[in-house]
Amino acid sequence: MGNIQAVIDLSEELYLSLSSLGLTKERIANESRKLLGLKYFKEKVLSLGKAAELSGLSKWDFIEYLSENGIPVIDDDEMIREFKTVEKLTERVKK
Repeated sequence: MGNIQAVIDLSEELYLSLSSLGLTKERIANESRKLLGLKYFKEKVLSLGKAAELSGLSKWDFIEYLSENGIPVIDDDEMIREFKTVEKLTERVKK
């Protein structure tokens, strides 16, 4: 399967403001991809792997990016389910 290009339009004034700060079109595009990946992962629109793919980062780099932005990879509900699973497995081993 090929790639589909998604484009954002910036006013010339906005682009000039950003470029005066050293932001290139490529950097703006890369930052936009990372922020979209973060947003869609946080809102549970995309899985970790798909959000990392959207961000253009490896899965591990995306996890680090999430951490830097205060977004947990595992939410409280998932953590509770994991602990319950561990408890059940521990009980079975003890028997």
